[in-house]
Amino acid sequence: MKYSLLPNTNLEVSKICLGTMTFGRQNTEADAHAQLDYALEKGINFVDTAEMYAVPFTMETQGLTEQYIGTWLAKTGNRDKIVLATKITGPGRGIFKDMRPHLDFSKESLDDALHKSLKRLQTDYIDLYQLHWPERAVNIFGVRDYDHTYNTQWQDNIGEILDRLEGYVKDGKIRHIGLSNETPFGIMRYMEEHRKGKRKMVSTQNAYSLLQRRDEVALSEVLQMENVGYLAYSPLAFGVLSGKYLNGQKPDGARVTMFPNYSRYSSTSSLNATAKYAEIAKKHGMSLAQMALAFVNERPFVTSNIIGATSLEQLSENIDSINISLSEEVLRDIQKVHTEMPNPAP
Repeated sequence: MKYSLLPNTNLEVSKICLGTMTFGRQNTEADAHAQLDYALEKGINFVDTAEMYAVPFTMETQGLTEQYIGTWLAKTGNRDKIVLATKITGPGRGIFKDMRPHLDFSKESLDDALHKSLKRLQTDYIDLYQLHWPERAVNIFGVRDYDHTYNTQWQDNIGEILDRLEGYVKDGKIRHIGLSNETPFGIMRYMEEHRKGKRKMVSTQNAYSLLQRRDEVALSEVLQMENVGYLAYSPLAFGVLSGKYLNGQKPDGARVTMFPNYSRYSSTSSLNATAKYAEIAKKHGMSLAQMALAFVNERPFVTSNIIGATSLEQLSENIDSINISLSEEVLRDIQKVHTEMPNPAP
């Protein structure tokens, strides 16, 4: 395994992070524990979760992922061996409205989310506590273009949010704070507050893959200039970049087969690009999944690559991508496809 320093911290995190959102829907508690055992054995010390998981969200399964991690921690005593990250749910287009009266980052919501997460995870502290997405509207989750209409009523409260989070850091319940699904504007607003003396957001967790390279356009400059970590999620684009959905295939038990509304990586343009990437992988003697993951692993602005799996076989293949180094020829071939078909999956 390779490791990176999470910027602005003393935490060395594995270059590959174990994502856990399948725990509680596609994976049982026993499955979850087996994945955690295997990941730790392979050198992964970074585990990411969220209060709203498992995915897809239902009130019946909300919190199960954290609960399964918590029972594993209690059983194994491995808390000091992992860097544990979780997230508070922000506004979500009405999908998560039953979780609590207000989905925001008010003191009441933060108290509710954090203390329930700590209880489910059976720990006294979170290493990295993240805001799952902003309170303001941003163009993510399949939305390509920014529409300011939705933000005309938004009142900037970035400084207040940081003040609230600072209280939990002082109480020892959170070690570091981060963002998720953020934009260049959002990160720079937080950096502006940091320059005034407030605590720094150390990272953002955003979707990034061969099909979604939007953050290279502007955000990567912000990350490197401001020394902010980048945690890439969906590096296999819901499994599309494994190639298993090509030619109309719908494998049993696969995420998009089970949950067809998870379709933002399944457009005609995305599948056409995937087919071209599959040809490159075949030409160079590697699996498409490992090539796609190795590409993310090697980006200079990526701190850690958040992988997910529903079987130990998949998990093993994904983790082994850390041992692959893409040649200049492979990277040129990838860039040709990207130039022809840039970012087909917003």
